[in-house]
Amino acid sequence: VQLQASGGGLVQAGGSLRLACLLSGRTQSGGNMGWFRQSPGKEREFVAGLRWSGGHTVYADSAKDRFTISRDYAKSTVYLQMSSLKPEDTAVYYCARSPRGIYSSLGIPSSYDYWGTGTLVTVSS
Repeated sequence: VQLQASGGGLVQAGGSLRLACLLSGRTQSGGNMGWFRQSPGKEREFVAGLRWSGGHTVYADSAKDRFTISRDYAKSTVYLQMSSLKPEDTAVYYCARSPRGIYSSLGIPSSYDYWGTGTLVTVSS
């Protein structure tokens, strides 16, 4: 399984960005997809997660009402639509895949087996 994240960039506070994560290789059904982020000097933190088959979603408190995670089966792609961005959202964003993940592990970084390359999001004030 390979994951390739894209869509990062520089945006002003209050703006929007849409990140995409393309899956390739052995992309079997089921399991979890997640978006995480890491800023300098901080640990990697959960942002949003999605059940690949059922579509159920979970969000970190910091992402609720501003970010939306979604998937497109046909394109093997998971998206993170981010709006009302704040300077504290500045980070490298990573997508991750857990083929055997369960709902309760959506927000747990150690439960993910595959990680994509990060994409940098910079929000200016």
